[in-house]
Amino acid sequence: VDGEDGGRGGGGCGDGGGGLEEPGDDAASERCRGPPRRAGSGASVLGHAASPKIERARPGGEQRRDRGEQAGDGAAAGPVQDAGEVSVAELDVRDEKILAEIYTLLNENYVEDDDAMFRFDYKMPFLTWALTPPNYCEDFHLGVRMSGKLMAFITGVPARVSVRGVAVDVVEINYLCVHKKLRSKRLAPVLIKEITRRVNLKGIFQAVYTAGVVLPKPLASCRYWHRSLDPKKLIEINFSRLMPRMTMARTIKLYKLPAEPAHALVPLDAARLESALALVSTYLAKFKLHPLFDLAEFGHIFLPRPDVIDCFVKLGDDGAVTDLLSFYHLPSTVIGNDKHSTLKAAYSFYNVATSMPLLDLMRDALVCAKRAGMDVFNALDIMDNDTFLKDLKFGIGDGRLQYYMYNWRTPEMTAADIGLVLL
Repeated sequence: VDGEDGGRGGGGCGDGGGGLEEPGDDAASERCRGPPRRAGSGASVLGHAASPKIERARPGGEQRRDRGEQAGDGAAAGPVQDAGEVSVAELDVRDEKILAEIYTLLNENYVEDDDAMFRFDYKMPFLTWALTPPNYCEDFHLGVRMSGKLMAFITGVPARVSVRGVAVDVVEINYLCVHKKLRSKRLAPVLIKEITRRVNLKGIFQAVYTAGVVLPKPLASCRYWHRSLDPKKLIEINFSRLMPRMTMARTIKLYKLPAEPAHALVPLDAARLESALALVSTYLAKFKLHPLFDLAEFGHIFLPRPDVIDCFVKLGDDGAVTDLLSFYHLPSTVIGNDKHSTLKAAYSFYNVATSMPLLDLMRDALVCAKRAGMDVFNALDIMDNDTFLKDLKFGIGDGRLQYYMYNWRTPEMTAADIGLVLL
């Protein structure tokens, strides 16, 4: 991704628009285009366009922030100056009119797959959920207007993460999008420079982000896996295809799921937030990179929202949460298909199993996603996900998702070391 193509990306997932090999017997294998390329957001060029570099691991496995960058030009420089009818300013995403402008910009100009068949469709309730946690900063939601029209966008959301046991205040950079007609005008570097300056002025000098491209230097490299929930529709929209010796009836039978979850699951509610937070925090602590949630942030992120986030829990005899599954909704517009206009995708979020194997919990997650009308269920091979992917008939994507930390030196990690999901 370069500054002139700033619209090519999103913050947290996508397999690079590549193919997918579905499991099962040889005849059952099908190939899938995968979702649009969500990885490779403005964050992916943060170190490329802004002066501070992404730090490499130090010899001996030591990790630290680079203090020298904190006094660099980014914070000392003044704000980006307006030029005539072009202006850079913060956007109030709680204003319905402004949110509608952002939605229109993303819907018409954001990430498409390489063959321009699918484009991410971030709904307005999803954007509100992703961009306004309790500690969000309006200064980190930036847009470029030309003659009053919103033509470019980038966001940063403050967060706190643990990196090998060290708590670090960061921003999650996401949603860099430049209007297709302005990709040659170098707007992306302008936005990146300005958000870097604003973040630095708030005393934050580190960032986390993901990208589908390889930049110097990835913290970890992960892959997306995809599980068909409605194989007939996926084939009809060319997301996947029938393989030789496979009929549609056999393919549908291969991916059929039970009508109901095997365990007694209930939606997470406010009364069980503390118990759920304790469960998730204990589980995530074993990973080298993971978020540090407080109760307010956890409630904002995990409490179910229609067509945005689903979270179900299983309760023990004492009423405490013993298991938790969650997935968020991210549809894509199907371009140029006469029969279908939307691909409904569920993305695995955070899942913790203590009273059952994770495999059984995730089978219930597939059932819940299917009942919610999803067409496909996507999951990264991070955390303990690798333990269930093949057994539950996920197919591996042929692209990779790179995790990065900006301005932080730490040794490289494996996918299984990552306990952080970026939206």
